[in-house]
Amino acid sequence: MVSADRPGRSWWPRGRSRRLFRPRQGTRLRLHGRNIYILPTGFGCLWLTGAGVLQLVGIQQQSNGPLFISFLLLGLFVLALHLTAINLQGLELACGQPAAGFAGEPLPYPLQIRSRYRRYQVELSFEPTPRAWGPLQARNLGQGSVIEPGDQWLAIPWSASRRGLQRPGTLRVRSTAPLGLFRCWSLWQPEVAQLVYPARRPGPVLERSSSPLGQDSEAAAPGVASGAGDWSDLRPHRVEEGVARLAWKSLARGRGAHSKVFDAPAPQACWLSLHPGIAREQALENLCERLCRVSAAGLPFGLVLAEQTVPPGLGPRHRDRCLAVLAQLP
Repeated sequence: MVSADRPGRSWWPRGRSRRLFRPRQGTRLRLHGRNIYILPTGFGCLWLTGAGVLQLVGIQQQSNGPLFISFLLLGLFVLALHLTAINLQGLELACGQPAAGFAGEPLPYPLQIRSRYRRYQVELSFEPTPRAWGPLQARNLGQGSVIEPGDQWLAIPWSASRRGLQRPGTLRVRSTAPLGLFRCWSLWQPEVAQLVYPARRPGPVLERSSSPLGQDSEAAAPGVASGAGDWSDLRPHRVEEGVARLAWKSLARGRGAHSKVFDAPAPQACWLSLHPGIAREQALENLCERLCRVSAAGLPFGLVLAEQTVPPGLGPRHRDRCLAVLAQLP
């Protein structure tokens, strides 16, 4: 469910908006009268102007018809003011635990939303990214969504330009329901940071291979698997090895879960490090891309950095550990 505004259609200068409407900070936000702002939309201004013109026409012509219609329009205008504010009041937002991602790519930021009753045409977005909904169980209503009563989870996308622990910025909660005469909104800066890996860009990386991994290396990095030849022995099964090497006959005979040990030599470990001939951030991006490619190929690898050395290993956990090291380097 996606809605986006066209570039250049901002109804209020961003710099002035930041000075006048200060966002709240914290891990939770409850919308109420002190942190909600409301102003007429362009359509609302036209509505009010039309009511004023009808007032003048009725007074000049001493006619009750235009006066009655003008009072009706003014009454709907005042009613829409309260209904638009009530549509957001009482809405509660809380930060989730965001998963790590790569710089320059869309990052989903999880939020828990709690509402006591149904709310209409609510939009959420991190400035200045376009408004977009994540996997929220709600009906799509064009430029907004219906929030059903209860607790729900949604993921708001944003993009980070650099690595490290980053905060997504200012979240805007906005609604124009029910008549579109008023724009009601609130600003919030979630304090839970999200780990951002370096961007993935191909480039030169220092790479060398070590001797085949023995039992000591395998114990230090349990994700490293043996070769793929004929198996010659059994060893206790580990969860991270999966079921591909599981000895099913031994398991069926009640001897417990064991993995097959093969005769083929273990693969050589690939040691990756930064290229000294390029800028540090560019070298980190190149190393990040090579690390992901080697991990996807199923090869054991380790990191050799000036600040830290990560022993060789395999699997998603080892890859994420290495990416976290790259993300948090000084």
